[in-house]
Amino acid sequence: MKLDSRRPDFAMQTRRHNNLEGLQRFKASTWVKLLQLPNPFSFDEALLLCPVSADEWLAWIPDHGEAILNIREFSY
Repeated sequence: MKLDSRRPDFAMQTRRHNNLEGLQRFKASTWVKLLQLPNPFSFDEALLLCPVSADEWLAWIPDHGEAILNIREFSY
């Protein structure tokens, strides 16, 4: 099998750039305001732990536990 080094992979380069833009908007160890509570007894804030994807974060919500949140589910 030959490796074709002349064919650039533009799709992957663009995708990486977009992912970085999404991750740079938020930072780990930041408290954010939840726009909708996961349960009636949980707090209305969450602590961002680490990014899962360009638009999702693993977060800890007091009186609920860990949850994966889409960036549309919280604000600063």
